[in-house]
Amino acid sequence: MASPPLDILAVAAHRDDVEQTCGGTLLKMAQKGHRTGILDLTQGEMGTRGSAEDRAREAGEAAKILSVAWRQALDIPDGRVENTWENRLKVALVIREQRPRVVILPYWKGRHPDHYTASILGYEACFLAGLSKLDVKHTLGSQHSSFSETIGATNAPHRPFKIIYATLYYDVRPTFVVDITEQFEARLQSLMAYKTQFSDQEAGKDLFPAEAEIRARIESMARFYGMLGGVTYAEPFLQKEVGLVEDLTLIPVKSI
Repeated sequence: MASPPLDILAVAAHRDDVEQTCGGTLLKMAQKGHRTGILDLTQGEMGTRGSAEDRAREAGEAAKILSVAWRQALDIPDGRVENTWENRLKVALVIREQRPRVVILPYWKGRHPDHYTASILGYEACFLAGLSKLDVKHTLGSQHSSFSETIGATNAPHRPFKIIYATLYYDVRPTFVVDITEQFEARLQSLMAYKTQFSDQEAGKDLFPAEAEIRARIESMARFYGMLGGVTYAEPFLQKEVGLVEDLTLIPVKSI
Protein backbone atom coordinates (compact mmCIF):
# COMPACT_ATOMS: atom_id res chain seq x y z
CA MET A 1 0.00 0.00 0.00
CA ALA A 2 1.20 3.52 -0.78
CA SER A 3 2.30 5.59 2.20
CA PRO A 4 0.36 8.77 3.06
CA PRO A 5 1.48 11.92 1.23
CA LEU A 6 4.12 14.10 2.82
CA ASP A 7 3.02 17.47 4.10
CA ILE A 8 6.53 18.88 3.75
CA LEU A 9 9.52 17.64 1.73
CA ALA A 10 12.95 19.25 2.08
CA VAL A 11 15.25 18.76 -0.92
CA ALA A 12 18.98 19.38 -0.57
CA ALA A 13 22.22 18.53 -2.34
CA HIS A 14 24.01 16.76 0.51
CA ARG A 15 23.29 14.76 3.60
CA ASP A 16 23.62 17.33 6.43
CA ASP A 17 22.41 20.34 4.38
CA VAL A 18 18.86 20.05 5.67
CA GLU A 19 20.08 19.69 9.26
CA GLN A 20 21.98 22.96 8.89
CA THR A 21 19.35 25.03 7.07
CA CYS A 22 15.86 23.89 8.09
CA GLY A 23 16.17 20.96 10.50
CA GLY A 24 14.51 22.82 13.35
CA THR A 25 11.57 23.73 11.14
CA LEU A 26 11.09 20.12 10.01
CA LEU A 27 11.12 18.95 13.63
CA LYS A 28 8.64 21.63 14.64
CA MET A 29 6.29 20.66 11.82
CA ALA A 30 6.55 16.98 12.79
CA GLN A 31 5.71 17.89 16.38
CA LYS A 32 2.62 19.67 15.08
CA GLY A 33 1.50 16.43 13.45
CA HIS A 34 2.68 17.04 9.90
CA ARG A 35 4.33 14.26 7.89
CA THR A 36 7.80 15.40 6.85
CA GLY A 37 10.53 14.03 4.59
CA ILE A 38 14.02 14.69 3.24
CA LEU A 39 15.39 14.02 -0.24
CA ASP A 40 19.19 14.17 -0.45
CA LEU A 41 20.31 14.41 -4.07
CA THR A 42 23.77 12.89 -3.49
CA GLN A 43 25.27 10.28 -1.20
CA GLY A 44 28.29 12.18 0.10
CA GLU A 45 31.06 10.19 -1.53
CA MET A 46 33.21 13.31 -2.12
CA GLY A 47 33.27 14.46 1.50
CA THR A 48 36.72 15.21 2.96
CA ARG A 49 35.80 13.21 6.02
CA GLY A 50 34.04 9.85 6.11
CA SER A 51 32.46 7.81 3.31
CA ALA A 52 29.09 7.51 1.62
CA GLU A 53 28.34 4.57 3.92
CA ASP A 54 29.15 6.71 6.96
CA ARG A 55 26.87 9.46 5.63
CA ALA A 56 24.01 7.02 5.10
CA ARG A 57 24.22 5.76 8.66
CA GLU A 58 24.53 9.26 10.10
CA ALA A 59 21.66 10.59 7.95
CA GLY A 60 19.45 7.84 9.32
CA GLU A 61 20.30 8.83 12.88
CA ALA A 62 19.70 12.52 12.13
CA ALA A 63 16.33 11.67 10.56
CA LYS A 64 15.26 9.95 13.79
CA ILE A 65 16.22 13.01 15.82
CA LEU A 66 14.20 15.27 13.52
CA SER A 67 11.23 12.82 13.51
CA VAL A 68 11.01 12.75 9.71
CA ALA A 69 8.72 10.08 8.27
CA TRP A 70 10.68 9.50 5.05
CA ARG A 71 14.24 9.99 3.83
CA GLN A 72 16.00 8.87 0.64
CA ALA A 73 19.20 9.74 -1.23
CA LEU A 74 19.45 9.79 -5.01
CA ASP A 75 22.47 8.64 -7.02
CA ILE A 76 23.47 12.03 -8.46
CA PRO A 77 27.28 12.37 -8.17
CA ASP A 78 28.44 14.38 -5.16
CA GLY A 79 30.16 17.56 -6.33
CA ARG A 80 28.51 17.26 -9.73
CA VAL A 81 24.86 18.09 -9.19
CA GLU A 82 23.75 19.13 -12.66
CA ASN A 83 20.38 20.38 -13.86
CA THR A 84 19.95 17.73 -16.55
CA TRP A 85 16.74 16.26 -17.98
CA GLU A 86 17.56 12.92 -16.37
CA ASN A 87 18.14 14.43 -12.92
CA ARG A 88 14.94 16.48 -13.15
CA LEU A 89 13.02 13.29 -13.92
CA LYS A 90 14.56 11.52 -10.92
CA VAL A 91 13.39 14.26 -8.58
CA ALA A 92 10.00 14.48 -10.32
CA LEU A 93 9.57 10.75 -9.69
CA VAL A 94 9.99 11.37 -5.97
CA ILE A 95 7.58 14.33 -6.06
CA ARG A 96 4.93 12.11 -7.65
CA GLU A 97 5.54 9.33 -5.17
CA GLN A 98 5.57 11.42 -1.98
CA ARG A 99 3.05 14.08 -3.15
CA PRO A 100 4.19 16.87 -0.79
CA ARG A 101 2.08 19.96 -0.28
CA VAL A 102 5.15 22.06 0.61
CA VAL A 103 8.67 21.68 -0.82
CA ILE A 104 11.68 23.36 0.80
CA LEU A 105 14.56 24.02 -1.60
CA PRO A 106 17.98 25.64 -1.11
CA TYR A 107 18.25 29.30 -2.05
CA TRP A 108 19.23 29.79 -5.70
CA LYS A 109 22.49 31.61 -4.91
CA GLY A 110 25.44 30.41 -2.86
CA ARG A 111 29.09 29.44 -2.68
CA HIS A 112 28.71 25.74 -3.42
CA PRO A 113 27.59 24.93 -7.01
CA ASP A 114 25.72 21.83 -5.78
CA HIS A 115 23.55 24.02 -3.54
CA TYR A 116 22.38 26.58 -6.07
CA THR A 117 22.03 23.96 -8.80
CA ALA A 118 19.85 21.87 -6.48
CA SER A 119 17.54 24.87 -6.15
CA ILE A 120 16.91 25.25 -9.89
CA LEU A 121 16.81 21.50 -10.41
CA GLY A 122 14.26 21.08 -7.63
CA TYR A 123 11.99 23.83 -8.94
CA GLU A 124 11.98 22.51 -12.50
CA ALA A 125 11.37 18.95 -11.25
CA CYS A 126 8.33 20.16 -9.29
CA PHE A 127 6.99 21.69 -12.50
CA LEU A 128 7.62 18.54 -14.55
CA ALA A 129 5.97 16.37 -11.93
CA GLY A 130 2.67 18.13 -12.60
CA LEU A 131 2.59 17.51 -16.35
CA SER A 132 -0.21 15.00 -16.90
CA LYS A 133 1.13 13.76 -20.25
CA LEU A 134 4.66 13.11 -18.99
CA ASP A 135 5.28 9.43 -18.23
CA VAL A 136 8.24 9.87 -15.90
CA LYS A 137 9.01 6.20 -15.31
CA HIS A 138 8.88 5.37 -19.04
CA THR A 139 10.91 8.44 -19.97
CA LEU A 140 13.66 7.58 -17.48
CA GLY A 141 14.04 4.28 -19.31
CA SER A 142 14.92 0.76 -18.41
CA GLN A 143 18.42 1.70 -17.24
CA HIS A 144 16.82 3.36 -14.22
CA SER A 145 14.22 0.69 -13.50
CA SER A 146 15.95 -0.31 -10.26
CA PHE A 147 15.85 3.31 -9.10
CA SER A 148 12.10 3.48 -9.86
CA GLU A 149 11.49 0.29 -7.93
CA THR A 150 13.50 1.57 -4.98
CA ILE A 151 11.49 4.76 -4.80
CA GLY A 152 8.27 2.89 -5.64
CA ALA A 153 7.09 5.85 -7.65
CA THR A 154 3.67 6.42 -9.09
CA ASN A 155 3.11 8.11 -12.42
CA ALA A 156 0.15 10.18 -11.28
CA PRO A 157 0.96 13.89 -11.80
CA HIS A 158 1.47 16.03 -8.73
CA ARG A 159 2.74 19.54 -8.15
CA PRO A 160 3.34 20.99 -4.66
CA PHE A 161 1.14 23.89 -3.63
CA LYS A 162 4.01 25.84 -2.09
CA ILE A 163 7.76 26.08 -2.72
CA ILE A 164 9.89 27.96 -0.19
CA TYR A 165 13.63 28.48 -0.03
CA ALA A 166 15.94 27.94 2.95
CA THR A 167 18.33 30.92 2.84
CA LEU A 168 20.76 30.20 5.68
CA TYR A 169 23.67 29.56 3.28
CA TYR A 170 23.35 33.00 1.68
CA ASP A 171 23.18 36.55 3.04
CA VAL A 172 19.74 37.64 1.86
CA ARG A 173 16.90 39.15 3.86
CA PRO A 174 14.30 36.41 4.39
CA THR A 175 10.59 36.73 3.73
CA PHE A 176 9.85 35.09 7.05
CA VAL A 177 11.51 33.12 9.84
CA VAL A 178 10.32 30.10 11.80
CA ASP A 179 10.69 30.11 15.58
CA ILE A 180 12.79 27.05 16.49
CA THR A 181 13.61 28.04 20.06
CA GLU A 182 12.17 24.81 21.47
CA GLN A 183 13.74 22.74 18.68
CA PHE A 184 17.21 24.30 18.67
CA GLU A 185 19.02 21.73 20.80
CA ALA A 186 17.55 18.81 18.85
CA ARG A 187 18.46 20.53 15.58
CA LEU A 188 22.05 20.89 16.79
CA GLN A 189 22.03 17.25 17.90
CA SER A 190 20.86 16.17 14.43
CA LEU A 191 23.81 17.96 12.83
CA MET A 192 26.30 16.49 15.29
CA ALA A 193 24.96 13.03 14.40
CA TYR A 194 27.37 13.38 11.45
CA LYS A 195 30.27 12.40 13.68
CA THR A 196 32.66 11.65 10.82
CA GLN A 197 31.99 15.12 9.46
CA PHE A 198 31.91 17.44 12.47
CA SER A 199 33.68 15.82 15.43
CA ASP A 200 37.18 17.06 16.24
CA GLN A 201 39.75 15.06 14.24
CA GLU A 202 43.02 15.40 12.36
CA ALA A 203 41.61 14.85 8.85
CA GLY A 204 40.41 18.10 7.34
CA LYS A 205 41.24 20.17 10.43
CA ASP A 206 42.29 23.08 8.22
CA LEU A 207 38.90 23.06 6.46
CA PHE A 208 36.53 22.40 9.35
CA PRO A 209 36.18 24.47 12.54
CA ALA A 210 36.37 22.72 15.91
CA GLU A 211 33.17 21.25 17.31
CA ALA A 212 32.79 24.02 19.90
CA GLU A 213 33.18 26.64 17.17
CA ILE A 214 30.52 24.90 15.03
CA ARG A 215 28.03 25.19 17.88
CA ALA A 216 28.94 28.84 18.43
CA ARG A 217 28.41 29.68 14.75
CA ILE A 218 25.11 27.83 14.52
CA GLU A 219 23.84 29.46 17.69
CA SER A 220 24.85 32.96 16.62
CA MET A 221 23.09 32.62 13.27
CA ALA A 222 19.95 31.20 14.86
CA ARG A 223 19.98 34.05 17.37
CA PHE A 224 20.37 36.63 14.60
CA TYR A 225 17.34 35.36 12.69
CA GLY A 226 15.47 34.92 15.95
CA MET A 227 16.10 38.58 16.72
CA LEU A 228 14.51 39.56 13.39
CA GLY A 229 11.38 37.66 14.37
CA GLY A 230 11.32 38.64 18.03
CA VAL A 231 12.16 35.14 19.34
CA THR A 232 15.32 33.46 20.65
CA TYR A 233 16.22 31.13 17.78
CA ALA A 234 14.85 31.00 14.22
CA GLU A 235 15.51 29.66 10.71
CA PRO A 236 15.15 31.95 7.65
CA PHE A 237 13.10 31.30 4.51
CA LEU A 238 12.15 33.15 1.34
CA GLN A 239 9.12 32.85 -0.88
CA LYS A 240 8.76 34.32 -4.35
CA GLU A 241 5.04 35.01 -4.04
CA VAL A 242 3.34 37.96 -2.38
CA GLY A 243 1.91 37.05 1.02
CA LEU A 244 -1.83 37.12 1.65
CA VAL A 245 -3.27 38.49 4.91
CA GLU A 246 -6.87 38.00 6.06
CA ASP A 247 -6.76 39.88 9.35
CA LEU A 248 -4.42 42.83 9.95
CA THR A 249 -4.66 42.37 13.72
CA LEU A 250 -3.10 38.91 13.53
CA ILE A 251 0.10 39.75 11.62
CA PRO A 252 3.00 38.56 13.86
CA VAL A 253 6.20 40.49 14.76
CA LYS A 254 5.68 43.98 16.14
CA SER A 255 6.80 47.06 14.21
CA ILE A 256 7.83 49.31 17.11
